[in-house]
Amino acid sequence: MFAGRRIVLGVTGGIAAYKAVEVCRRLVDAGAHVSPIMTKGASHFIGETTLSALASEPVQTSLWDEASPIPHTRLGQGADLIVVAPATARLLSDYAAGRSSDLLMATLLATRAPVVVCPAMHTEMWEHPAVQDNLATLRARGVHIVEPESGRLAGGDLGHGRLADPASIVAAAAAALTLPDLAGLRVLVTAGGTREPIDPVRFIGNRSSGKQGTAIARAALRRGADVTLITTAPVPALPGLEVVSVATAAELRTAVHDRAPSSDVVVMAAAVADFRPVSVAVDKIKKAGGVPEIRLEPTEDILAELGAAKVPGQTLVGFAAETTDVAANAQDKLARKGADLLVANDVGAPATGFEHDTNAVTIFSAAGVVDSVELASKDLVADRVLDSVVSHRLVSSGSLNPQFPTK
Repeated sequence: MFAGRRIVLGVTGGIAAYKAVEVCRRLVDAGAHVSPIMTKGASHFIGETTLSALASEPVQTSLWDEASPIPHTRLGQGADLIVVAPATARLLSDYAAGRSSDLLMATLLATRAPVVVCPAMHTEMWEHPAVQDNLATLRARGVHIVEPESGRLAGGDLGHGRLADPASIVAAAAAALTLPDLAGLRVLVTAGGTREPIDPVRFIGNRSSGKQGTAIARAALRRGADVTLITTAPVPALPGLEVVSVATAAELRTAVHDRAPSSDVVVMAAAVADFRPVSVAVDKIKKAGGVPEIRLEPTEDILAELGAAKVPGQTLVGFAAETTDVAANAQDKLARKGADLLVANDVGAPATGFEHDTNAVTIFSAAGVVDSVELASKDLVADRVLDSVVSHRLVSSGSLNPQFPTK
């Protein structure tokens, strides 16, 4: 998403300026070239050396400090995205009025790139009609506003106006750079490994962390979809993402069947247990009682049920975590389950599958291999899976010749 993208990070004079350091680090780690601009006020809260060390080039602070006589033009025209975090009430006023008061404002006026503005201020300032009018003006011009959160403010106050979490800011930046090709679609994603209880303490489970399914949900949200994530794993809150927490295969099955009929795309990335104990002990099983006998029964095949009950126009995506004969097993599962696409990976290969932040997958359709993704971040894999979903839907609707990819 961010690889090779040039992002200008503007930092203004608010106490939340320290959070811009984490935003910068996350963007650089994701592959972006970050050009930081600090206002004079920002220097009262963080040092230039900090951002210069973490960003892709030294901090710029003035229209007159560098060899180029027009740094705002260089930065504004070269940017793929501008992020301002934090954005003070003054910045919002200057931007709405078009007042070129410093390097950051001149750069904002000299760009045609998307802009993400992240306000942070005390509650009284945030709620002031002048501030809200300025925000309305910026929204009407297409500026992306990341709303502040409620929480502890400077001086110990509690209220609305706290800068959004760095993860939410980076997610908003990614969304601003993403083509909304899933806009208007309802996407249902499952993630994580189910836990089938043996007693109140122990369970039968697997090593799935839920990272790949969660990455797909985030990517679908960036691409404009209305997203529900049914998961067994903890998930950081993201604006617009509906999260349904479950634990067992039965709970997941109920949650999926409640929502699948109204979903345009269903991505079954969860690792669902194939078996569960026939009976669950009421109390913890003690070692003193000897080795227990645990009888198992099969769980319901949720993917196959979805395949049999698929509604017209719906796209169903399954996952196959394999250790041998990956291609053959994946194609067999695709046919048996009635899925439209199947994402297969070799979880025994280095740095792939469970618990890793990277993955390598092959995506199959009934016609064969649709895409093959070498070892990459799970975020990149998520976008490639959704690329295949978009292509499949275009082909199915007759809008695209099957031999031509969408991207």
